[in-house]
Amino acid sequence: MTNKQVIYYELLVLRCQRGQRQALEELVRTWEKSLFYYIRKLVDNEQDAWQILQDTWLKVLQKIKTLKEPKKLPVWLYSIARNTAMDYLRRRYSKKVLFEKSEQLAEIQDHNENLDFENAEQVHYALAKISLHHKEILTLFFLRDLSIEDIAEVVKIPAGTVKSRLYHAKKALKTVLQKEAENYE
Repeated sequence: MTNKQVIYYELLVLRCQRGQRQALEELVRTWEKSLFYYIRKLVDNEQDAWQILQDTWLKVLQKIKTLKEPKKLPVWLYSIARNTAMDYLRRRYSKKVLFEKSEQLAEIQDHNENLDFENAEQVHYALAKISLHHKEILTLFFLRDLSIEDIAEVVKIPAGTVKSRLYHAKKALKTVLQKEAENYE
C-alpha cells in the first residue's frame, strides 16, 4: 500500500467518523465492487452475496467510529465482510464442517508462480472449483494486493498459514486451469 493510499484511507475514515454523508457514499462507492467480489467467492448464491454485502455495510456504518487505525481500513472492511459471510455460512451449513480441523502450519516460501490468467472467465470458473480456503486467500491476495500479514489479520490465521494456503491455492488453480486447457485441445 502506498503512502498516498494510507493518507486517503485515513482522511476518508476521519470524514466518515464525523458523519459526513459524502464520505460514507465515497466509502461505499470505492469498496462495494471489491467487497462484493470477495463475498461472492465465499458464497454460492449471488442474491445471498448481495444480502451479506448489505449486512456488511450496516455493520461498517455502525462501527466506523470505533476504527482506531484508519490506515487499516482495507483489513477492517474485509474482516467485517468475512465475519458477516462466515456467520451466514454457519447458519446455512450449521451441521457441515466448513474448514478442515487441522492443517500443517509448516511455513513455505512464497513462490510467485507465474500463472497465466489471460482469460478472466476461465479464472472465475477455476476459482469456483477450488476449496473455500484457497479461493478466499487468492481473492484477498489479488483483489486489493493485501500483504501476507494483512490477509492473516483478516482471516485470523498465522502468516505462515497464509503463505502455505497461497502456495497451495495457486497450485490448485493452476491445476484446474491446465485441466480445462487440456479439455479444449
